[in-house]
Amino acid sequence: MGRVSAVPVPQPRAAAASAAANGDRRSLAAALLLGAVGATVVLLASGQIWAEGRAAVAGGALPLDASGSEVTGVPTALAIVGLAALVAVFAVRGRSRLLVSALLALSGAGAAAAAYAGAFDRETLELEAAKTVGHSSATVEALTHTAWPYATAVGAVLILLAGLLALRYGARWPAMSGRYERDGSPRAAAAPAAVDPDRPEDLWKALDRGEDPTG
Repeated sequence: MGRVSAVPVPQPRAAAASAAANGDRRSLAAALLLGAVGATVVLLASGQIWAEGRAAVAGGALPLDASGSEVTGVPTALAIVGLAALVAVFAVRGRSRLLVSALLALSGAGAAAAAYAGAFDRETLELEAAKTVGHSSATVEALTHTAWPYATAVGAVLILLAGLLALRYGARWPAMSGRYERDGSPRAAAAPAAVDPDRPEDLWKALDRGEDPTG
């Protein structure tokens, strides 16, 4: 007898479509999680102390510190922009979605760059020292930076990743549109229920709906 070779069975279209839908849902969930967590981290970390030091005053040294929002307001502003862009991704389609996804990614990149630069900032504490001492030549001693600028940068990178996911897979994500059918046309209004004039409860229901039961 001749040897019968096995013929591979092609994957059914339904299974392929289901796998694609699952992949879209995973990328959508990942983008939402990354964007929301990243923006939250940026907003929280920007309010923490980023830099500490001392200003020399008569009789000793005065401790100084500066929060992230005092060093730079860019990460906070861009995190808010990123959150708005993350929501807007699901409200638009086509080229508009591509542009909003790019804005989301750029918000994360800009916030990360600003946070990283803030990790080496000295000017903010020097200005605070000048105000405290009352002399523009006041200097800051023992300047140190905390880990919060880097935490802010990590949160911003999460926003960037959400934007990259939206750029890559966003074209296949659904849009928020419960008032319209898939073809974009408005849903047809439901026909009013028939009113039986011999049933008082039907007459009352028609009146409650603003209909004329005698018409």
